[in-house]
Amino acid sequence: MAYVNGNLALKPKQKPQERHVYRESKRKVIKRKSLPVGEKLLYLFTVIVCVAIASVIIFRYAQIYDMNLQIKRVSTEAQTLNTELADLQRQVEMLSDPERIRKMAEQQGMISMLEGGITIKRDVNLTKTPPQDRE
Repeated sequence: MAYVNGNLALKPKQKPQERHVYRESKRKVIKRKSLPVGEKLLYLFTVIVCVAIASVIIFRYAQIYDMNLQIKRVSTEAQTLNTELADLQRQVEMLSDPERIRKMAEQQGMISMLEGGITIKRDVNLTKTPPQDRE
């Protein structure tokens, strides 16, 4: 059948043909030799050494972190103790005020001896006794 003016509608339908084309392909299979035992051991020891060095470095960083944490704790504790010490020193100054002590003594019924001067009460038993004869 001929096509009229290039009309594809008139093209006869073809039945699908089964085409099985078998091609033989030759590939070169390259078998790689496995690594020798000595080289495998060298790689293994290199990895072990790298892991050991990394472990030591990580351990040292952990120790440094722990030391910094302890330093922070001690410094905060010292700061708390310093503020507590300052509060206690203020209390000592307040409680050792002579005017406050005098008022408390008067409230408890004590008499001031400052106006009359200092009096010394002597006991008869406190006088010097003569040395005793030694035998």
